[in-house]
Amino acid sequence: MSSLKAPLVVAGSAVLWFTVVTAAARNGYPTPGQAAAQPPPKTPAATAPAQAGGLAGDDTCTTCHDHEGKSLQATLHGKAQNPRTPAGRINHACETCHGPGREHAESGDKTKIRRLTAMSPRDASEVCVSCHDRGNHAMWKGSMHDARNLTCITCHSIHSPSAGTAQLKAESVVATCVTCHKTEVAKLQRSGHMPLREGKMDCTSCHNPHGSTNVRMLKVGNWVNETCVSCHTEKRGPFLWDHAPVREACSTCHDPHGSNNERMLAAKLPMLCQRCHIGTRHPSTIYDGAQLTAKSNRLIGRGCINCHAQIHGSNSPAGNTFLR
Repeated sequence: MSSLKAPLVVAGSAVLWFTVVTAAARNGYPTPGQAAAQPPPKTPAATAPAQAGGLAGDDTCTTCHDHEGKSLQATLHGKAQNPRTPAGRINHACETCHGPGREHAESGDKTKIRRLTAMSPRDASEVCVSCHDRGNHAMWKGSMHDARNLTCITCHSIHSPSAGTAQLKAESVVATCVTCHKTEVAKLQRSGHMPLREGKMDCTSCHNPHGSTNVRMLKVGNWVNETCVSCHTEKRGPFLWDHAPVREACSTCHDPHGSNNERMLAAKLPMLCQRCHIGTRHPSTIYDGAQLTAKSNRLIGRGCINCHAQIHGSNSPAGNTFLR
């Protein structure tokens, strides 16, 4: 019995050995007596493929334009966390605005790159509004500034801003506007003025320099009064008795930028009212020489609104004359 068991054990071992060797060979493992197979050597990568579409990459741009590259990183345009910014395109922030730069980098020819300062105003703005086409910027095309051949880089600087907000070339909104609107900004120095000098407002509190549906690029509404009553809500109305010049436009009586008269009135009382109300019910010549000689008490501290206090409108049934 023991003599028969030995050949069976040898045969079983041979079958097991053959099964193991076959499985190892099938799975790529070295078989006994065979050197372990070495993986194929990794060939060094060839030169990196050229950028598609004629792009050079930020690394190439900043080789020469290092200052512009660093200044961009300090602005919102250089924040890669926001995918809508130029820096959101990895290694292509510069070419988002300046276009493909490989040909310029290879030749050094300035005409082979998009330079906004050398472009026409309309074309330069087109680069900016390709991204800035929402919110306050949505109505730039055809706006008063666009129609007058101003461009985004007239007021804004991408690489060298002076203001802390909006990347303005000047140190503030008012300093930017005064470069063109000298008369309006000069009125702020008068005794009655909008609170811009105190820093409580700026020009963009009322105006949208990128365009609006209102006159004078006003931000709110479709006519002057809608802008004014957005703050002066007590003058909104509707009133049972309307005052015609008030209904037409607040700027009929007020100078919105500043005046040397109280309440920023366009003229001194009562002369303001007498521009329309001439010789009706009350004398309209209280400043003439005859009244001065007669020592008229109307010359001192008198004004139509002393009696007609509800001059913006009245809801009283007897308020047709806007009395108290």
